[in-house]
Amino acid sequence: MRKKVIAGNWKMNKDLNESQSLVSGIISGLGNDDKCDVIVCPPYTSLNEVHALIKNTKVKLGAQNMFYEESGAYTGEISPSMLKSVGCEYVILGHSERRNIFGEGDEMINKKIKKALESGLKVIFCIGESLAQREESITNDVVKNQIVNGLNGITSDDMKNIIIAYEPIWAIGTGKTATPEQAQEVHSFIRNLISNNFSNEIAENIVIQYGGSVKPENAATLLSKPDIDGALVGGACLKADSFLSIVASA
Repeated sequence: MRKKVIAGNWKMNKDLNESQSLVSGIISGLGNDDKCDVIVCPPYTSLNEVHALIKNTKVKLGAQNMFYEESGAYTGEISPSMLKSVGCEYVILGHSERRNIFGEGDEMINKKIKKALESGLKVIFCIGESLAQREESITNDVVKNQIVNGLNGITSDDMKNIIIAYEPIWAIGTGKTATPEQAQEVHSFIRNLISNNFSNEIAENIVIQYGGSVKPENAATLLSKPDIDGALVGGACLKADSFLSIVASA
């Protein structure tokens, strides 16, 4: 039985004081329930302080991005060793905002995934189609290409340290959500693809999250589907009570 994983992507929100307040609220509201894994992904400027607060709790720390080199003349970038030095266990890679706003393609994302895994970080690997692509009925083609290219050269052992997050771009921050049936259909397709490209055992064990306007009102219905193993939460993770409600749904 796969354990549910709820991750909060804070994006470019929360200064240092706000980050400390938010994570303190999350910690105090979680209690000792260990039925799902919880990951918070604050901005870089808050990682160290958030890590100090979540020590000895069930909450894990993730970053929102990283570069594929260890050091050098890459102004504004962050290396995997820097993330590990402030307590990160996870890193989000391939998010649609990185793809669409910052021009990251599958090849770059693949290099980042390989570097993260090589450095001992676990990866939340984001994939998903645009509204136009869904309306053209090419969702499966888009998702397949992103997975095949993003995981090019990744080994079966590597896959144990990867979470896949299916995030239809048309549902991110729009208030629109894929219906549970739509989400389940794509999640099932992804699991079958992983089975074909790696093995049935890996497919059965890999966590596939849903992301895209997940909120307390729809979380339980989405998470009840057999191939939806958790959520990558955006806006609803910026308030402790709404994030905790989603965790409770898991």
